Amino acid sequence: MQAHLPSALEPFRPATKQSRVELRSVAKLPTEFGEFDIHVFSADGSEKEHAALVHGDVFGADGVVTRLHSECLTGDVFGSLRCDCGPQLNRSMREVQSAPRGIILYLRQEGRGIGLANKIRAYKLQEEGLDTVDANRALGFADDERDYGIAAAMLRTLGVRSIDLMTNNPDKVAQLERHGIRVASRVAHVVGITDHARSYLETKAKKCGHYIDVGALDVRGTGG
Repeated sequence: MQAHLPSALEPFRPATKQSRVELRSVAKLPTEFGEFDIHVFSADGSEKEHAALVHGDVFGADGVVTRLHSECLTGDVFGSLRCDCGPQLNRSMREVQSAPRGIILYLRQEGRGIGLANKIRAYKLQEEGLDTVDANRALGFADDERDYGIAAAMLRTLGVRSIDLMTNNPDKVAQLERHGIRVASRVAHVVGITDHARSYLETKAKKCGHYIDVGALDVRGTGG
């Protein structure tokens, strides 16, 4: 897939003074779910590198199936049952591969933006009785510290006209639209419901406004 620089996107997206990214490298990435083109980006003022897994030709396309996935070492790598992150990532890779084209943005925003060490501190507070939101607040953080300006800049660089966003989180939709990305539709993405994660999902629904029907939550093992 030919990589396009932001200057090529003027017909598709108005200029923005928000986050800017630099496309650093592109290569093929074969996975158990299928082959992607992996694009690695760096953002202004940060040493963190973010990745986009791209399937098909997305440049200039409308309704591109897209997932914004924030890094979760415990869930994505170690298979933690305390959250739905690992199953969500696996599901999105399958769904993107089954579509004509799609994108997964892997964003380096561990622990809803508070970092790994603080996330583990929050886990400890949850073991003592706090929920995931109150644990963040007890550590001096907002409920969710993530900023999707970098994600919007990555999507502009990839040249999409509009996306079908796989998410249960209304803040992702709102932030992307504020940064000039047209979200044509939202695709529900409820997966990974376990005994350990049920309370976490209920808190996201009740306190963070996520589109999760708490009354319909049904424990289904480890998800997938």
